[in-house]
Amino acid sequence: MTAENIKAEILRLTREYSKLTHKAQRAGDDPSQAEFVVGETTVPYAGRVFDEDEVEAAVSSTLDFWLTLGKEGEAMQEELAQFMGVKHTLLVNSGSSANLVAFSALTTHKLPEHKRIKRGDEVITVAAGFPTTVAPIIQCGAVPVFIDAKVSTGNANCSLLEKAYIPEKTKAVMMAHALGNPFELVTVLEFCKKYDLWLIEDNCDALGCTYSLPLEKAKELGLDHLIKLSSKEGRNEEFPRIKNNTLTAYTGTFGDISTQSFYPPHHLTMGEGGSVNIIRRASLKTYAESFRDWGRDCWCPSGQDNTCCKRFQWQLGELPEGYDHKYIYSHIGYNVKPLDIQAAIGRVQIKRLPKFIEMRKINWQRLRKGLTTLENHIEFALPTHATKWNEDGSFEWDESGCRTDCSWFGFKMTIKDEAPFTRTELAAHLDECKIGNRMLFGGNLVRQPAFVQLRYDDEKAMRVATELPQADRIMNNTFFLGTYPGLSEDMIDYMIKVICDFVALRVSES
Repeated sequence: MTAENIKAEILRLTREYSKLTHKAQRAGDDPSQAEFVVGETTVPYAGRVFDEDEVEAAVSSTLDFWLTLGKEGEAMQEELAQFMGVKHTLLVNSGSSANLVAFSALTTHKLPEHKRIKRGDEVITVAAGFPTTVAPIIQCGAVPVFIDAKVSTGNANCSLLEKAYIPEKTKAVMMAHALGNPFELVTVLEFCKKYDLWLIEDNCDALGCTYSLPLEKAKELGLDHLIKLSSKEGRNEEFPRIKNNTLTAYTGTFGDISTQSFYPPHHLTMGEGGSVNIIRRASLKTYAESFRDWGRDCWCPSGQDNTCCKRFQWQLGELPEGYDHKYIYSHIGYNVKPLDIQAAIGRVQIKRLPKFIEMRKINWQRLRKGLTTLENHIEFALPTHATKWNEDGSFEWDESGCRTDCSWFGFKMTIKDEAPFTRTELAAHLDECKIGNRMLFGGNLVRQPAFVQLRYDDEKAMRVATELPQADRIMNNTFFLGTYPGLSEDMIDYMIKVICDFVALRVSES
């Protein structure tokens, strides 16, 4: 029996094994998904969604035993960049590492002095969110400057950006698109253009979200890369596109650099993993790649030598002329690459992305319609620029001419102050009923122990530019449920029933 035949038999058995053992991880509309039993089956807030294709890809890559990032990684980087519409994508081992590498790339000495982020420079961010959106700012010696959020969207209140700005100190804006809801990109882009600031989009919760703005505004903001790409012949991707004098593109493609997470709760998974997306400035790829790969100056892929044809002809730093370029380090870097096995899984997941994105939207709408009678007690999320949700699933919009189409990471709810129950009481009840739920990550980050200690150790290490009442309200009253593609209709209906019954009981007792 040949090695090829043995491998084929292993992969055949792998698929059979996966079909028998991974039924709970199949998509919610898959008839092969494990049966949902009320009171017994846990309804997660998020999780891996896969079938035998991913398992086969992982086992096949393992049998090849290249292990470190190789041909699968190269292919996934190209496929993800093509899907999003960015110049380059670099895979890393987590979304947190992606944020660290992306931010570090903007600190390189190879940038013009006025653009380089140095120690003590300030970066504007939002107080409500996940800590590793902010951590790289501190880890690189810069100063995070916090502004308040909006409860309705979970994103920054971008009208406060000017209050946070200090000439010659502010160098960048770094924020996340919260729970798959884009922040006000048009406002942030106007602000960054006005003051020549970097924009780092943390897109970890928002793969597949789109943002639309008037074409004339897009031209004014210098989004030429998206306008040009939308008219490129032979493109198979849906976005970016121009229709009715409106430009629509994926989030993570508007700023200078963006990040993704491929942790299991996210839109696609590699187990652990993430990526840095180089949106328009090709040189940032070289800087980000250096920080990702030990800080080295060489760009040769692992296992390849002398792609520059000058391996022994460089003289950099105080090294002797001819020192091996593979061991020259221009940055204080990291080693945060994923495995090629993970990329093999990710490549299969990319093929599922359009379906996953649509299922997240459908699941959000099913929850929103099922809970509409609770509006007196619960404030439900709205997409950025929306002013109202309608029972047919449509939205009413503000006068900006901008729209958002959310690939929801979660279904956000904020308990109103006058409600006869608290967020914690409802969340605990859901937990008892085996319905997964989560807070909006760190709530008001400046109240987290790590940031309290940071301020105690050095009062200049961070700055709070505005009052933070809405971030506090998110901290005290907000939580979210799942919208991920593994939820079946029965699971969602159960979630709706449990919440409605809980509220009805508390109202009757009040």
